[in-house]
Amino acid sequence: MTPNDVMLKVEGLSVNYGAISALRGVSFQVARGEIITLIGANGAGKSTTLHAISNIIKKASGTVIFDGKDISAMPPDRIVAAGLVQVPEGRRIFANLSVRDNLEMGAYSRRSVTPAEKHAIRSDMEKVFDIFPRLRERLKQVAGTLSGGEQQMLAMGRSLMASPRLLLLDEPSMGLAPILVDEIFSVIKGINETGTTVLLVEQNAYKALALASRAYILETGEIIKSGPAADLMKDHAVKTAYLGG
Repeated sequence: MTPNDVMLKVEGLSVNYGAISALRGVSFQVARGEIITLIGANGAGKSTTLHAISNIIKKASGTVIFDGKDISAMPPDRIVAAGLVQVPEGRRIFANLSVRDNLEMGAYSRRSVTPAEKHAIRSDMEKVFDIFPRLRERLKQVAGTLSGGEQQMLAMGRSLMASPRLLLLDEPSMGLAPILVDEIFSVIKGINETGTTVLLVEQNAYKALALASRAYILETGEIIKSGPAADLMKDHAVKTAYLGG
C-alpha cells in the first residue's frame, strides 16, 4: 500500500473514560476503495474507535489522517463535510421526523443556495431510493414508526446524502432478521462498488470477514491481529473466538 493509496491513517489512538482505558495505541490504515472490518467482542473498543475517528469523543492521544489531512482536532461537522461519514450503532434516526426530513438532514453539511448543489442533492436522494426502494414508499411516514430494518435503511440512506467518500458503519446488522442482514450486506457491497470506501464494525464476524478485504481484531482496547480477511477466517484462534469454532 503506497502513501497515495491510504485514505485513512490512524496512529496511536488512545481513549480514556475516567480511569478506564478504552483504547490503547490503536493504529491501522484503510486504503481507497477497500472494505475494512474491525471485529471483536462486546466492549473491545470497536465503537469507541469509530467515535474517536469522527471526533465525537475526546481522544487521550493519537492522530487521525484523512485523505492526507490531519483531522484529529477537527469538529465533527467539518469531518462530515470533508467526506468522512458515520452510520451510528442503533441507527439514531430522527424518530419524530418524516423519512424525507431525515434524508434531507443527511445533506445538511452540503446546504447551499446554488442550483447546482440543490440538483446534486435531489439526484443523490434518487440514488438512495434506487438502493432502498422502501424509503420512497414511506417518504412521508414518521421515521419512528418504521420497522427495525427500514430504520437501518434510513440511517444508511441519510449518511449517503452527505456524499461520503469514507463510510463508517457501526453494527449495521444489529437486531435484524437474517434475511434483512443479507440485504444490508448486499447493499454495503454495492455502495463500495460505486466508489465509497467502507470501515465496518460488525458483531457478525463471519459476514464481516466474508465481505471485507482486510480485517483488524480488537481485544480490550488493542489490535491483536490483522491481515487479509480470507486468511483470518481460516485462523484457528479467530475461528474459535469469533466464528463459533
